Amino acid sequence: MTDTPIDTRNHDGGDPLAGQPMRIVERDGVRYTLLGTAHVSQASVLAVEQAIAGGRFDAVAVELDPQRLQALTDPDALARLDLVEVIRKGRMALFAANLALAAYQRRLAEQLGIEPGAELKRAVALARERGLPVHLIDRDVGLTFRRASRRLGFFGRIKLVAGLGAGLLSSEDVGEDEIEKLKQGDMLESSFGEFARESPALYEAIIGERDRYMATRLREARTDGQREVLAVVGAGHLAGLAHHLETDTDEPTALRRQLEDVPKKRNIPWITLAILAVVLAGVGVGFWKGGMDMGTRMLAIWALYTGGLAGLGALLAGSHPLSVLTAIVVAPFKPFRLSIPTGAFAAVVETRLRKPAYRDFLQLRDDAQTVKGWYRNRVTRIVLTFMLTNLGSMLGLWLAGFRVYGNLV
Repeated sequence: MTDTPIDTRNHDGGDPLAGQPMRIVERDGVRYTLLGTAHVSQASVLAVEQAIAGGRFDAVAVELDPQRLQALTDPDALARLDLVEVIRKGRMALFAANLALAAYQRRLAEQLGIEPGAELKRAVALARERGLPVHLIDRDVGLTFRRASRRLGFFGRIKLVAGLGAGLLSSEDVGEDEIEKLKQGDMLESSFGEFARESPALYEAIIGERDRYMATRLREARTDGQREVLAVVGAGHLAGLAHHLETDTDEPTALRRQLEDVPKKRNIPWITLAILAVVLAGVGVGFWKGGMDMGTRMLAIWALYTGGLAGLGALLAGSHPLSVLTAIVVAPFKPFRLSIPTGAFAAVVETRLRKPAYRDFLQLRDDAQTVKGWYRNRVTRIVLTFMLTNLGSMLGLWLAGFRVYGNLV
């Protein structure tokens, strides 16, 4: 491996990559030029343009996955999204995380006058114009998010969601310190805020693992005839990517699958089961000791707290009255559907009754930056319905458990 720039001079004899962080790794007959960029820098866009225009490279790789590339090149893709299918497949939390990332990028674009990731988008466009193969080497953001959340405990996930929520609703300018870190860091890391730097588990998932993943994808994408590959990545990935590209010996396809795997946790909600056991015991003891009146009162407490607070959450989300009613009716039946959140039912009803229009998707990034916009936009209001209904249902579960336990003792 070397840090010496290759000869990519333009016709005037100047070095278009002068001053740009760069590493070169030669492996298996291929020379990889790893160009480190700042995702919010016009200078990085120019460096990419001049490097590809030099005509030396026969393939271009970029720090993107298909989903992020589509978001950059096809803004109308969201309008084709089936929200009901998103809810049914349990991807609403991931959808909210993507909204947070989009809102953060929009704030940066408005503040700095350049679209975050513009150099990656430009690299893909220029490569396609020249007929060069394009390799998308980054891991799907959904996989990264799920692997990160698996590594965090309950309170870690709460902090993660809180950090994303703060990023969603913030309309303040991004601080100068954060921008400087972004120039040497990573977009996902910056989106998660300080929590990414304070949490080793999260940092490893969004930075360390992705360095290795991108190195693996470069090795896996190697084909006959490609001897010079330009890889455009954020400067924060440069050292780790170069290290793994040079030293990893595992078979690339098997390693990629390993880094894409999301281990299935034994989702046994012990705390929820304990509360439900207390409630069921309370109802049983109520019927046994106090007869029909006391047993019925215990059931009423359960229904009042779980259904009432779930309905309140849906109401606070500005949901349709039938969505609120759905939350109230469904929440008390939590013991019979531990794996399906109450908010999913309310969100599906909200989607059916107030189907988002094309205009809602077009204005999604703008509306996601303000509280008022969240309530005005039908897409974000569905997300609110899902989140606040679940929050109310969870609080109701806890309060009902404490109340029933109090009656028992």
